[in-house]
Amino acid sequence: MATAASSTHAPAAVFEAHGLGKTYRMGEVSVVALREVDLVLREGEFVVLLGPSGSGKSTLLNILGGLDVPSTGSLRYRDHDLAHAGDAELTRYRREHVGFVFQFYNLLPSLTAYENVALVAGIARDPMPPAEALARVGLAARSGHYPSQMSGGEQQRVAIARAIAKRPDVLLCDEPTGALDAATGVRVLDVLETVNRELGTTTLVITHNADIARMAHRSLHMTDGRIAREAVNEARVPALSLSW
Repeated sequence: MATAASSTHAPAAVFEAHGLGKTYRMGEVSVVALREVDLVLREGEFVVLLGPSGSGKSTLLNILGGLDVPSTGSLRYRDHDLAHAGDAELTRYRREHVGFVFQFYNLLPSLTAYENVALVAGIARDPMPPAEALARVGLAARSGHYPSQMSGGEQQRVAIARAIAKRPDVLLCDEPTGALDAATGVRVLDVLETVNRELGTTTLVITHNADIARMAHRSLHMTDGRIAREAVNEARVPALSLSW
């Protein structure tokens, strides 16, 4: 399946996957999670990955993020061969290039919003000041609050601030609005849209919600471990205009 943009002036590829497969073995049982996935993600793209539970979305995101490795096929992040990378190389890749946002915020409850963000900034090569990261997600006034003092949407925005504090090239989001109501989810998506636009961060968002695909440059639809189809949005819908 061809996923590269047709324009001769297309942005450079960030990820290139060919024939990507993943099989998990549980005793004598083999579970195929990915089958012959071909994929190109380009600089500055906002891509939404859709599909039912068990279609392989999270497995693909984990492999792109260096949290797992494929069983078959090739995968490159720029000049990095992720398919054959060792643990140390994958750790360095995650630390230097990737920001993660998950459905559950995974904030440390004993630390303030500022301190949660500062933890990541402290191990980055060229970190964004925690105060700036929090300001970018609209939480400058909440930096001294603990997670228990914040709403779910605010906690998710802290998680996004934490992810962007190391200025990642890639932001990988697994159901970032899954635990939020619709109005709060739209505000979180607006933050992701702003980060993508202002920082040029290549962004991949997994969701079950097909309406979210309208804000993306492209959407990819997964079924049974494969990318079954791709849709390109000629006109994107701003996140704040979404409703579901």
